[in-house]
Amino acid sequence: MMGNKVAFPDVFFYFVFQGFDPPHQSDTRTIYIANRFPQHGHYIPQKFADNRIISSKYTVWNFVPKNLFEQFRRVANFYFLIIFLVQLMIDTPTSPITSGLPLFFVITVTAIKQGYEDWLRHKADNEVNGAPVYVVRSGGLVKTRSKNIRVGDIVRVAKDETFPVDLVLLSSDRVDGSCHVTTASLDGETNLKTHVAVPETAVLQSVANLDKLVAVIECQQPEADLYRFVGRITISQQMEEIVRLFWPCSRSMNSFLIIYLIILLFEAILSTILKYAWQAEEKWDEPWYNGKTEHERNSSKILRFISDFLAFLVLYNFIIPISLYVTVEMQKFLGSFFIGWDLDLYHEETNQRAQVNTSDLNEELGQVEYVFTDKTGTLTENEMQFRECSINGVKYQEVNGKLTPEGFSEDSPDGNRHTLMKEEELFLKAVCLCHTVQINADQTDGADGPWHANGIASPLEYYASSPDEKALVEAASRVGVVFMGTSGDSMEVKSLGKPERYRLLHVLEFDPNRRRMSVIVESPSGEKLLFTKGAESSILPRSKSGEIDKTRIHVDEFALKGLRTLCVAYRRFTPEEYQEISKRLHEARTALQQREERLADVFNFIERDLELLGATGVEDKLQEKVQETIEALRLAGIKVWVLTGDKHETAVSVSLSCGHFHRTMNILELVQHKSDSTCAEQLRQLAKRIKEDHVIQHGLVVDGTSLSLALREHEKLFMDVCKNCSAVLCCRMAPLQKAKVVRLLKTSPEKPITLAIGDGANDVSMIQEAHVGIGIMGKEGRQAVRNSDYAIARFKFLSKLLFVHGHFYYIRIATLVQYFFYKWRINCFPHFLFFRMCALLRHNFYISSSVCFHNSNLYFHFQTLYDSVYLTLYNICFTSLPVLIYSLFEQHVHPHVLQSKPVLYRDISKNAHLGYKPFLYWTILGFLHAFVFFYGSYLLMGEDTSLLGNGQMFGNWTFGTLVFTVMVITVTMKLAETGSGINCMDSMCCFSDGETACTSVRRMLERLMGRCSPTRVNRCGISLNSLCCRRFSYKLEPDEPAAIDA
Repeated sequence: MMGNKVAFPDVFFYFVFQGFDPPHQSDTRTIYIANRFPQHGHYIPQKFADNRIISSKYTVWNFVPKNLFEQFRRVANFYFLIIFLVQLMIDTPTSPITSGLPLFFVITVTAIKQGYEDWLRHKADNEVNGAPVYVVRSGGLVKTRSKNIRVGDIVRVAKDETFPVDLVLLSSDRVDGSCHVTTASLDGETNLKTHVAVPETAVLQSVANLDKLVAVIECQQPEADLYRFVGRITISQQMEEIVRLFWPCSRSMNSFLIIYLIILLFEAILSTILKYAWQAEEKWDEPWYNGKTEHERNSSKILRFISDFLAFLVLYNFIIPISLYVTVEMQKFLGSFFIGWDLDLYHEETNQRAQVNTSDLNEELGQVEYVFTDKTGTLTENEMQFRECSINGVKYQEVNGKLTPEGFSEDSPDGNRHTLMKEEELFLKAVCLCHTVQINADQTDGADGPWHANGIASPLEYYASSPDEKALVEAASRVGVVFMGTSGDSMEVKSLGKPERYRLLHVLEFDPNRRRMSVIVESPSGEKLLFTKGAESSILPRSKSGEIDKTRIHVDEFALKGLRTLCVAYRRFTPEEYQEISKRLHEARTALQQREERLADVFNFIERDLELLGATGVEDKLQEKVQETIEALRLAGIKVWVLTGDKHETAVSVSLSCGHFHRTMNILELVQHKSDSTCAEQLRQLAKRIKEDHVIQHGLVVDGTSLSLALREHEKLFMDVCKNCSAVLCCRMAPLQKAKVVRLLKTSPEKPITLAIGDGANDVSMIQEAHVGIGIMGKEGRQAVRNSDYAIARFKFLSKLLFVHGHFYYIRIATLVQYFFYKWRINCFPHFLFFRMCALLRHNFYISSSVCFHNSNLYFHFQTLYDSVYLTLYNICFTSLPVLIYSLFEQHVHPHVLQSKPVLYRDISKNAHLGYKPFLYWTILGFLHAFVFFYGSYLLMGEDTSLLGNGQMFGNWTFGTLVFTVMVITVTMKLAETGSGINCMDSMCCFSDGETACTSVRRMLERLMGRCSPTRVNRCGISLNSLCCRRFSYKLEPDEPAAIDA
């Protein structure tokens, strides 16, 4: 699969089989290796998609039309486009420039910002698409780029390289045609998977031989299941055909805009109706000083009404704040830099800082309700460590490479032993033989072959299909029993320096139903032995001897410590018993009908009457502060779902150790269901249990197979069960299943804000599906980081990202939006009051005529209160900078308080500050302030309109300027009153450990004030501790000097 990484061998060849077809009816696809199409007949080659990765949104050719289309989908931009066109078409009271210039500025700034972010995506895509690869073409190896690979190409992949495309193994440089790959970037598992080429292609180890290969592969169409591939290869050799089988925040803004559009339409319609009501009197319809032309007298009344309505619409259009969007875009873009500058989000060990890939979602960080997280590499370090074991009822710990019984130190007689007891040696041999571990080929290809008779020259490098197995084999080697490798059907173990060779007879593979794996070996003495290991629930009931009760207690103790547990047992076979089981295994494995069921029956027959040897405890090391972070998320009201490709037992164990599941939590399971009926019945039982035990917290475990059944016919019931659980764990999940779970929650009736976090390519679909996607800069490549909205180095950084940055961003953007509507409401309402006042004064024609500018003429001809320059520059110059600075630096609560008290996150949840109650408050406040300062200015002027002693009069422009000046002062003071004190340097959040940027400033003031007497300092009213992150006032006493001479 694309994204897999080669562990070893050094070189091997793969055949490209994947690439999506155009829609068609066929369930299979036919692919010709090396694109050797048949020369006879009427074959039409199928069309497949190319291998380019595209995460960008625009191209050079579609950027302008697509970006304009995206921008004019916004209500405000489209509205101002219409207003601008109306101003061009009819005679309006304001110039088209007043709408066109701000609109052009908004569109240009937004396009530049979005183009820059998309250019960064193009840059990341080009790194992947331009990666060099080698393909077999025209009889030789040709170097090309990843994006140029075609379906059917034969690709050479070397050790430690990443697969550039989905592939089928043809051959490797090993004789048996095997190779080992890690699928960490697909399913999160860092363990190795072994793949073996079919014998007919495994021998083709040279480019020349592969170039001569004539073969056809018929396989299934692409599907979501990572663990299933069905196909067959037909190889033509000397006219013979050999067939082999393969089995393998914007919503609130738009709502407010719609409300203001309704208010705008109401004002325009009301003004138009009142105008015609006024003109019903003949003396006001055509006054002597403003006579109509012949064309105006004969024009259609309907057209005149529409024209007047549009004129009022243009006059009041400033109620919709066009500059809101550009200010929001600037606030998001500039504010996103603070995340990268935050030293608390910097990981010193890897020299990685937080990264912002898109700035459009900053405020969403403060609204998260569900967190979907991967496990391996996200919650854990991907490092398994052996901790404890139980052998024959005695607990042991590893101390300096020696097994030491619990309660004994290394210096005690029993703890300082250089030999192993019989039970200990047998237990360690079982661990070294019952596994799928491989040794690095470089260490087994020496002159003496894979066996090192004279000891180990250097520590062996193990690879395994299970990280637990690798940790156990490495632990056994440290205490004296070393697995030396395999050769054919032989396995060699060196016990305290003495080599022993075992013959591997049968492997009983692990499966999730049995929850165990076994091997049957022949000892050097010729004895047939079965070694088995697995979950305690599958081993202990099948054991008939050994310290069963003590081991069960030890296993429970290991689990309480958060360790991953396995039990180990064995069985001896008589020659007759071995002959019988060997015969049964052969019959089951060669059966054409019901092969899986027959194998399961034979395995159960073999794995019985076991003698228990002991148990192991392995720790999957958690990342630092994972448990504290998950608990903080829970306190903040955020539900955490773990979505992982790991096995059921492994996932549950890690969930318990990281605090996702509590020990007191009632764990419910929906696993191993194969039919709709059983799945539905289990869901109903779970729903009933939750209803009966509603006081207890519940956790749900569901696997991928059961999830598919639940979502097929019982989606609503499944969602009801999940929503009533405090924590949900989904295991054995394919990448597309992860995305489907996220989509299920995201589109539920409650429409919660979702966040997905992961570190591998298997998490990309989940990250892209969630509202907010976060990539972890881990050990599984950079796919998740490239496709995420934000990237951090460790899971623990999520708490500050949400509780501090998310909290601040949401409060700032919420205040910014509400304040914008407030200051535009306060700007536009005086227009309406001005027209109404002039209409009411129509009988006082000469009274206040200088203010109303001959009110009838004013009322009929849509005279504006402010000069057009003021209307244009109101937001661009007079009120833009203060609110932008506020929205970048405001801190209403100290960052350390927000991070230490996650419950404060609940205060801003559910879009609390952009709801209709705050919106109504700001709207009424805008109307009230506009009413007060408009009529206050009018009363201030009174009837005395003289300005100077020479008799110069006030005019309507003078009155408008006075109103405008008071308005600017009012909105600026309102912003100052809203803020809690702007502390610019601290707001950059780049000072860790509680240190603030004002520390040096405070020291300087201390030195300055130290020159004053203590009495005077106290009378100043300044607390030095209040200088940081608090507002303070300094009031001079009457005898205080005007300045301090420094």
